Amino acid sequence: MSPVRRCSRTACGRPAVATLTYVYADSTAVLGPLATYAEPHCYDLCAEHSERLTAPRGWEVVRLSDGTTPTRPSGDDLEALANAVREAARPQERAAEAAGGPGKPGGTGRGGDPMEVGRRGHLRVLRSPDN
Repeated sequence: MSPVRRCSRTACGRPAVATLTYVYADSTAVLGPLATYAEPHCYDLCAEHSERLTAPRGWEVVRLSDGTTPTRPSGDDLEALANAVREAARPQERAAEAAGGPGKPGGTGRGGDPMEVGRRGHLRVLRSPDN
């Protein structure tokens, strides 16, 4: 069994989780998953140091994902979700439900789906089956 590689930062003994490589020609610092082997011109970093990594002014930091960490929702995803919730809560739709419209049992929602009461882009607002 190979020994656990440690963070390259001075006085840090935590296990390494990422490898940092500098591309001097492009003024770029590339931070990616831990390399299979320790390379002489690469730096292994722990989770804390890899998250706090900054580059000199004028340099770009490129963070490569290994696919095991979940991605965070983008601003567009969050905005679409907020718009769908807003649309679902509009008063005229509640009034239509009270009058026996799409939200009532037996009625059909938008698009002919009996469970769908609202839609925004690829998101759909569904009513509970027990209502």
